[in-house]
Amino acid sequence: MNKKNKSTKQKEMSFIEKARRAQIVKCAIETIAEVGYAQASLGQIAKRANISKGVISYHFANKEELLEQIPIEYYLAWQAYITPRIEAQKSPKEKLQVYIEANLAFIDENRQHVFAVIETVSNKRTDDGKLQFAADHDEAILLPIESILTQGIQEGVFREFTKSSARVMALTIRSAIDGFTLELTRNPHLDVQEYTRELVTIFDKSTKK
Repeated sequence: MNKKNKSTKQKEMSFIEKARRAQIVKCAIETIAEVGYAQASLGQIAKRANISKGVISYHFANKEELLEQIPIEYYLAWQAYITPRIEAQKSPKEKLQVYIEANLAFIDENRQHVFAVIETVSNKRTDDGKLQFAADHDEAILLPIESILTQGIQEGVFREFTKSSARVMALTIRSAIDGFTLELTRNPHLDVQEYTRELVTIFDKSTKK
């Protein structure tokens, strides 16, 4: 085999492996969404993917490594969905509105993945018993809100916040979005558009100068 063919083959295998990993993660998401974190076994995931457990073991060292990918891939997809929509807006008011609208739309469009993430981050613990994803996840997800609030204060669009009160507002906005996630699991037929309009109105009034 010449170098050109060898290089092509390596790229092809890399693509196939990535596709297989993505398929396994997708099936893990679907399995957890159906039976929960505790009941989701590699056997069930393999059966859903129509592969052997050995194929999963080839791509992931164990169940823990596989399930770690669920919140990681969700966060990456969330970033890719949210960030360009916020950056397309000019004013802080528009950015805050779009942040809320885009988050609720993303959750609504990815219900299975959202449920699987909730199950995973609520159950996955470190060796010393701490929730593995809690601290890093919370801090990272608040940054876009705090950035929008800071810009709004600097431009005189939002009312004045101290560092502490801006943190409270960011936490409140994020908690309202996370509350939507829980409400959606309880009430799958929720009127998402009305819910979104109300949240936008609430935080428009509460941040207005």
